[in-house]
Amino acid sequence: MTKMYKTALPKVVWLQGITCNGNTHSFLSANSSRFEQFNNNFDLIYHPSLTVDTTLDEILESKNRIDYLLVEGAITNDEFYFSISNKNLSEVLNTLVLKSNFLIAVGSCASYGGIHAKFEQNKQIGGLKDYISNENQALLSHEIINLTGCPIHPEWIMQTLFTLKFSGSITLDNKSRPIEMYGGLAHHGCTRNEYFEWKVEAKSFGLKEGCLFYNEGCRGPMTHSNCNKILWNDVSSKTRVGMPCIGCTEYDFPRLNMFETKKHIGIPFEPPLGIPKRAYLSISGVAKTFTIPRLNQKLNHFYESKENENS
Repeated sequence: MTKMYKTALPKVVWLQGITCNGNTHSFLSANSSRFEQFNNNFDLIYHPSLTVDTTLDEILESKNRIDYLLVEGAITNDEFYFSISNKNLSEVLNTLVLKSNFLIAVGSCASYGGIHAKFEQNKQIGGLKDYISNENQALLSHEIINLTGCPIHPEWIMQTLFTLKFSGSITLDNKSRPIEMYGGLAHHGCTRNEYFEWKVEAKSFGLKEGCLFYNEGCRGPMTHSNCNKILWNDVSSKTRVGMPCIGCTEYDFPRLNMFETKKHIGIPFEPPLGIPKRAYLSISGVAKTFTIPRLNQKLNHFYESKENENS
């Protein structure tokens, strides 16, 4: 049977390992115009849930090159717990790597094992770099790119692919993540920053007022991502709807007690990234001595009060 490929476009293969499919769902939630751009610039020839023309076995047997190999999910070589097409997942991965120009880990699980690496019954679960030899990595046109997140923002996939297509490379940090997406913190762009500065704590989840860092375990001040700048669905983010950042782009994710803030004498035990603990304790102590009435009101109540004053 003749395969209907977009012959002039770069070929994309999406392999799934041990995964919850969260990054696939996120990818499908991309801005509609951005998704149209993707379809006009790339040929997704294989995804286990989204394509039907080509099987994984056909790709494994083919001599054709893969421009971009995207891998979602953790990797293991233990077939008792996971296999794909009745084959060892690690072997499938390395076979595809030998055909590929660029390799992208889509999500925390593919990057370093993620939550699946916590599975005590199988200690042989890890990320891409754990199961690809240095020799095979050296054959790639670029260092393995880690897009950490649980799930990742769909724009991170799009931006990475388009940057590689038009520039041939992308600048990475010391965790092999694109600096353009992971160079700042989730804290940057957070609408709660004024509450953070004056140490006004949120009273509970789901509220627009208050900072989530002091009681609810928010990791925004130490998590590398731009979630609060590009937003999800072009509309919102976790912190904007009253849920703390859980630090899913960092290599210590997932942690225990994610919705609690460990404290010392009322101050978060772990200070924001890059701030000396002594300096943070001093600044926090001073800020807590002040009371800012506006910041201790409900947002709509404050604006209602202003309207009554002007009427």
